[in-house]
Amino acid sequence: MNSRTSTRLRLENVTVRFPGVTAVNDVSFEVNPGEFFSLLGPSGCGKTTLLRTIAGFYRQETGHIYFNDQCIDRIPPHRRGTAMVFQNYAIFPHLTVWDNVGYGLRARKVKKDEAARRIRAALELVDLVGLEKRKPKQLSGGQQQRVAVARAVVIEPHILLMDEPLANLDAKLRIRLRTELRKLQQQLGLTTIYVTHDQEEALSLSDRIAVMFGGKIAQLGTPEEIYQDPASRQVAEFVGEGNYLQGEVTQVDGGSVVVTFPTGAVVRAELSTAGSSGGPAGSSGTGGRLSKGAAVVVSFRPHEVEVMPQGNEDAPNCLEGTVQHLDYLGAIVRYHIDIGKGMTVLAEHYTMKGVPARQGDKLVVRIPPERIKLFDTEGTRIRGRSS
Repeated sequence: MNSRTSTRLRLENVTVRFPGVTAVNDVSFEVNPGEFFSLLGPSGCGKTTLLRTIAGFYRQETGHIYFNDQCIDRIPPHRRGTAMVFQNYAIFPHLTVWDNVGYGLRARKVKKDEAARRIRAALELVDLVGLEKRKPKQLSGGQQQRVAVARAVVIEPHILLMDEPLANLDAKLRIRLRTELRKLQQQLGLTTIYVTHDQEEALSLSDRIAVMFGGKIAQLGTPEEIYQDPASRQVAEFVGEGNYLQGEVTQVDGGSVVVTFPTGAVVRAELSTAGSSGGPAGSSGTGGRLSKGAAVVVSFRPHEVEVMPQGNEDAPNCLEGTVQHLDYLGAIVRYHIDIGKGMTVLAEHYTMKGVPARQGDKLVVRIPPERIKLFDTEGTRIRGRSS
C-alpha cells in the first residue's frame, strides 16, 4: 500500500498546562520526514500529553505546531491527518478484524472498492491475512496489536502516533513485534512519534530520541548519543545501568583528570572535548569546570570494564574488591563488587571467557580512561578542557 508523502513535524515553544500542573514546558523540536522519533521518559514526564497535543486532543497554552510549513494549531483532530495507536489498542470488540481495520475508511466515506483494496493491503502488511472474520476475543495480544496498527496505517496518515503500543505484551513478544513494527514503519516511510518508558525499546526502534523529565526535554539525540554520551546523570541513570562513585579531583591536565576515591584508589579519566547532543535542541555543552579538590562523580557502564583476577590491582585504572553477589544471566555474569567505604562496583563479564570469581572472591576491574564520564555533585555532565 502507498503511504502519503512523509511529513515534517515542528514544535515551537509548546507549553501545555492543566489545573495545578505544567505537563509540557516550553518544548521545541523538529522531526524529519519518515523519521522514527521516540519520546522517552518516566510516568508523568509529559510524553503522552505531548503526543495527544500533536494529535489535537489537547490544546497547548503557548507555542505552535507545524506539519511541514502549515501551522495546525486550530485544525481539529480528525482533520490533522494523524493516526493514533493506543496502549490498550482501542479496537472494537463487536467488530471483525476486517471491520476494525476498515472503520476509519468508512468514517471518511472512502468508496467500497478502494476501501477493500486498502484493507487487504494493510492486512498483508501486518500478516493478518486469513483472520479477517475473527473477533478481537479470538486473537492473541500480538494479533490485536497488529489490528490496531493496520487500522492506523490504512487511512494513510501524514504522521503515525503511538502511545506505548507494546506495553501490554509479554517480554518475548514485545521484542519480536518491535522488530516487525520498525520494518513496517521503514517500508511505509511514515513519520512516526512513539511514546515509551522502556529504554531498550526506544534505543532499538528509534532514529532519534527525546528524553523527557518534568515536562521538559533533557536530551535529544540518536540512540548512540543518548546512551554513550548522556548530557546529565539523570539521563545516564534512566537509559541504562551505571556505576556512580564519588571522589575528589587530585590532578587536572587539560582533558586528563585524576580522581581519588575515599578508599585511596585512583582513576584517570580522559574527557572528550567534543560537544554533546545534550541540550533540549541538541546543542553542545561543557558542563561544570574542574579544579583540584572538586567533588565529582565518576561514572561508567558495567559492560565497559575489564574483569580480572586478583594480582592485577596495581595496574592503571584498576579497582580491587570482594564479590558480594553475582547474577548468572547466561551470556554474561554480573558482579556486585565491594571496593570499600560503602562503595560497590557493578561489572559484567562474558561467560564464554569463563567465570573468574565466585561470591567472596577478590576481583579487579579495569576502567578504560576514555569510557569514564564525570558529573558534578548536582548531576551536570563535565566535559572538555577545564581550568
